Amino acid sequence: MSPKRVHNFNAGPSILPVSVLEKAQAELLDYAGCGMSVMEMSHRSKEFEGIIQTAEADLRELMGIPANYKIVFVQGGATLNFAMIPMNFRPAGTSADYIVTGAWSKTANKEASKLGATKLAFTSEAENFTRLPAQEELVLDPSAAYLHFCHNETIHGVEFRTEPVAPAGVPLICDMSSDFLSQPVDVTRYDMIYAGAQKNAGPAGVVVCIIKEDLLARVPEKMPALLDYRLLAESGSLHNTPPCWSIYMVGLVFKWLKDLGGLPAVYKLNQEKADLIYGAIDASGGYYRGHAKPEARSIMNVPFRMQSEELEDLFVKEAKKADFIGLKGHRSVGGLRASIYNALPIESAKALAVFMADFQKAHG
Repeated sequence: MSPKRVHNFNAGPSILPVSVLEKAQAELLDYAGCGMSVMEMSHRSKEFEGIIQTAEADLRELMGIPANYKIVFVQGGATLNFAMIPMNFRPAGTSADYIVTGAWSKTANKEASKLGATKLAFTSEAENFTRLPAQEELVLDPSAAYLHFCHNETIHGVEFRTEPVAPAGVPLICDMSSDFLSQPVDVTRYDMIYAGAQKNAGPAGVVVCIIKEDLLARVPEKMPALLDYRLLAESGSLHNTPPCWSIYMVGLVFKWLKDLGGLPAVYKLNQEKADLIYGAIDASGGYYRGHAKPEARSIMNVPFRMQSEELEDLFVKEAKKADFIGLKGHRSVGGLRASIYNALPIESAKALAVFMADFQKAHG
């Protein structure tokens, strides 16, 4: 009998491809004939070196990452990187610019400001993080240590279509956690991209960092070892025991994406899924109200509201009965949210759109 699979709209940890889970299941006790699990093997073994090197090579192919960028697998989630970035790349006496378009970029700025100076290049907090800035709205410091932004805000559901342009000589750093690998990206426009895997690329436990070598040259001496991007890059992410299983799983997701046809193919599917959910919202006559302005809508995270919290609670309750999981909004903003990551089948998006229409008929 096939195992039960729900319609999983969780925002993270989130849905993984069934074929990836099945591959991991098949190799759980014996990876590639070595007689042990990936969870049991030495991170210094030739087997694990093959796993991590293959994962890096597949990611380079998927994203077109040039040779002058290092790929580093680190722990601590994107949240630890909020502190690591200023520690590594903001010299003493300088400031960094932050574009704040939602909860996660706000948190990144807050963490960085604990360690030194930051400046707000833009914030939409007064508008409840419903929109993104135009380039001419950004107040940028030409002497900033770097410009930081979040490509997709998981909680507020706004997503950049094009990256902001930093002043000449100012590195551009991006938190891409919740739309990582969801669409083609020109890596050369960035000096650093980082992404917690658990939203769209694998299980919790690992962060993928893509860092330009020129930026790594700025890392100060005498950094604590596990907070030192340059040291971690030089060691091939093996300075200490890395999150071996999470890296293995992320590597399987990379291969799954390649088999799908790469990022252009998955982007087409993601757009189709997003169109289904936003179409249900827009066709409801205001019964469902999207949070983000249409031009800023995320194709990964769709937050929306209804006429009352009581109705929203009923929606979540009825949805769960119908095997729709993870639709309750983030505790900080309430409401509802559908996260439609790469691994979510289009059938789940279609089913949710039908459920939304049926719920409106029954309770409208």
